[in-house]
Amino acid sequence: MTLVPEKWKGLRESSDFVCYEHPTNNDSIFIGYFHSLMEPKVLHDHILGPLSNDSTLSFNELYRSIPVGEKEIVYDWDTIQNKLLRGYVAIQFGLQNEQCMVVNATASRGRSISTPEIEFTVEGPKEAFVESLDMNLNLIRKRVPFPELRIKEFEVGELSKARVAVCYIKGLTNEQYLNTCIQRITDIQFDQITNITILQQMIEDNSNTVFPLTIGTERPDYVAWAVSSGQIIVLMDGSPIAVFAPVNLGVFFITFEDYYLPWIVGSILRIIRMSSVLFSVFASPLYIAVMTYHGQGISNVFLPTIVSSRINVPFPPFVEVLILELVIELLREAGARLPTKIGQTIGIVGGIVLGTAAVEAALTSNFLLIIVALSALASFTTPIFRMSATIRLLRFPFILAAQLGGLLGIFICTIAIFAHLLRLTSLGMPYLVPFYPFRSSDAYDTLIRPSYSKFHHRLSYFRSQKPVRFDKKQGKRKKDIDE
Repeated sequence: MTLVPEKWKGLRESSDFVCYEHPTNNDSIFIGYFHSLMEPKVLHDHILGPLSNDSTLSFNELYRSIPVGEKEIVYDWDTIQNKLLRGYVAIQFGLQNEQCMVVNATASRGRSISTPEIEFTVEGPKEAFVESLDMNLNLIRKRVPFPELRIKEFEVGELSKARVAVCYIKGLTNEQYLNTCIQRITDIQFDQITNITILQQMIEDNSNTVFPLTIGTERPDYVAWAVSSGQIIVLMDGSPIAVFAPVNLGVFFITFEDYYLPWIVGSILRIIRMSSVLFSVFASPLYIAVMTYHGQGISNVFLPTIVSSRINVPFPPFVEVLILELVIELLREAGARLPTKIGQTIGIVGGIVLGTAAVEAALTSNFLLIIVALSALASFTTPIFRMSATIRLLRFPFILAAQLGGLLGIFICTIAIFAHLLRLTSLGMPYLVPFYPFRSSDAYDTLIRPSYSKFHHRLSYFRSQKPVRFDKKQGKRKKDIDE
């Protein structure tokens, strides 16, 4: 039976753990690694190569002869074990020696950098984050080649041992926000964290809300802008998404491509996007309220059209709206869960067939079908998926409120939503800032996208340690080249 160090025997119960003895003139060297995690070329060329060339090497001489940058001498078994589980090779001289050398031989398996799949851009960069934490950090470093950019790594999950990195700019990011984020990450008591979306929910201020309190993005350029604004970036190995905070409500209706377009065009698109969200939430509830309680408010021009479309419908407006809204949600879920080509077909054909059949069967009116279809289309203008899901859910309490109290019910439901939003925070920052607390100097980059000459100050609610980006007077000057 092959001799192995006592502490390594438990690992040998796994079939992918390799441990063998390499005899030398001085003492036996024991080498252990998980072959499913490491790169064989590193082992054969950089570790076994020096040993084969000179069997008289001492421990320190071997350490100096291995041409690998990431190597260290470790005495703690838990640290050695964690390194082995990361793809390192452990080298130990003698059976009883507590001293062990660990050499990084991690295999870099995974997909290469590709174009963004969710946040597609026409004029922006075509690079997106991947599942490799080191590669994602490289993408950020390339865009923020600033010596004060700091990266702190942590390990979360008792079973998953997931690598988590927190990125910020020292001397710019607010220390209170940073300490809050780090404390929440280090305080996590959960055994298996497989994706950053799970971590995202654990570090948010309030877990009992449908509103997202952090933003996830797959675009390195967006992350570079966020970290330079004073926000904190969180990445996790195995996840192609970067999460940043603190955030406010307005940022969920902004796409980073707004900043690549002329400011007038970007501002108009931003206003259209926000108007679409309001239409998506209030269109169906207003239909119920008007048809149930406020019919006298319908113009004489539209009244014949609406009456003729509903004359054969046996259901009240509330049931009529619920039927169509549920059909739309079923089509969305079916399209999302099926393969791409089939999902697109289901969405288009299903919408046409079911919509036509519902009108012909007198289950709903033509007028409402148009409203619900436009409402569903408007909800897709929300650029952040988590907020898009929230907008979809918000319609249902408003629909119920419209049925119970008409316009008064919608008003009360709106007040309740605002009261809830007033209590929300993101890493301690008010969620409705800059409108509550009101800060007129920060409202410029919410409803509209101003020109870059207006960006001389960072947004004050991030409480950055360096609030000034550039001199305001110098920024407005445009110098011509002397002839």
